[in-house]
Amino acid sequence: MKNFKQSFKIGTLSSLLISFSFLVGCQPFNQSNKNDRKQVTILGVMIGEQQEKLKQALAPFTEETGIEVVYEGTDAFATILPIRVDSGNPPDLAMFPQPGLMSDFAREGKLIPLTNFMTPEQLQDAYSETWLDLGSVDNIRYGVWYRASVKSLVWYNPKVFEKNGYKIPKTWDEMMALSDSLISEGKTPWCIGIESGDATGWVGTDWVEEIMLRTVGEEIYDQWITHRIPFTDNSVKNAFETFGKIVRNEKYVHGGIVGVLSTPFGDSIQGLFGDDPNCYLHRQATFISSFLSQEVNTTEDVAIFPLPPINYDHSSSVLVAGDVFAMFNDTPEARKLMEYIASRVPHEIAVSLGGHISPRNNIAVELYSNQLVQKQAKILADAEVIRFDGSDMMPGAVGTGTFWSGIVDYIGGTDVEKVLQNIDNSWPD
Repeated sequence: MKNFKQSFKIGTLSSLLISFSFLVGCQPFNQSNKNDRKQVTILGVMIGEQQEKLKQALAPFTEETGIEVVYEGTDAFATILPIRVDSGNPPDLAMFPQPGLMSDFAREGKLIPLTNFMTPEQLQDAYSETWLDLGSVDNIRYGVWYRASVKSLVWYNPKVFEKNGYKIPKTWDEMMALSDSLISEGKTPWCIGIESGDATGWVGTDWVEEIMLRTVGEEIYDQWITHRIPFTDNSVKNAFETFGKIVRNEKYVHGGIVGVLSTPFGDSIQGLFGDDPNCYLHRQATFISSFLSQEVNTTEDVAIFPLPPINYDHSSSVLVAGDVFAMFNDTPEARKLMEYIASRVPHEIAVSLGGHISPRNNIAVELYSNQLVQKQAKILADAEVIRFDGSDMMPGAVGTGTFWSGIVDYIGGTDVEKVLQNIDNSWPD
């Protein structure tokens, strides 16, 4: 395989796209067709605009190799992929939004280790040890990371802050003091909405995970998400109750508790805007910018600061999510595409198109599409401790089951100890 160039000029992309063949799968992959020509099949979660951007990021691969990329995007990834694998027709590559699911396939012997065709030096050049570990199962490297989402962010309206003389809090106590000051002025500090259909509750699990990292640190966090300490542990109870001081306080949240439970998560940030905002602070991940209305100027009307530390011993922790590629079928074409995804080229293209943060090493901040995304990328790059969304790492019955529903119950007034016991009881043996 030729070495892919480690830099590119944005202006050359249009010529690359003309010759790029990228099929959006509306039907299951056809194994017989796949054998007729040089191609790689991918199953992933990116659809719509994000899928189009992925198409552009992968375009130079086909231009360089002549290998066609056949991509199928779906919002039912966790359902479809196991069916494909069980039927003996897996995609060559899968883009996993949850490392936990990738780990299941790795332990079943379904995935190809990266070290079968990539050197440790290649991997270490591309990713930090943290990201390599997040893509590993039982110390074997499987995952090549494509996209990261920074969760540890608080969004605010800089015009409103400047007008009222509000200062950006540097600690959790300062953030709570700002919240109390806003209440004393007759204002509501927080915009929080957790409604998300069948997934309602995940917004709250993020809060609890953030607080765990900021109170007890990454070692206890790692023990918690693997059930080496139970949900009934005092550290978890403290995290729930710290979250509860905000979310269960009618004065702290726009619309009160009913508003928190009923407001769609993508709508809650809208309260930051207007001459008389409904609320002033919103904790959410990088992707929430895609829910902003067209009237919001992302250069002037919205800004971010890192969610502040609680315990200074754990002051540089960042919670993340992301998408990681892993390989089911060991073909020369699939190997080449995995190597390409680990190179700088697709990452440089993706970040330049906007709405994308790369977890790869050595992606110049200047390539990001605007200052807001540049700051998000810098927060990620500067983080001393990175941990993946805990609920995504837990067994599905817990992480996307009782943990979500337990958050809803807790916000609604159920006793914290009862909530935690119910979650803990659901952990598979």
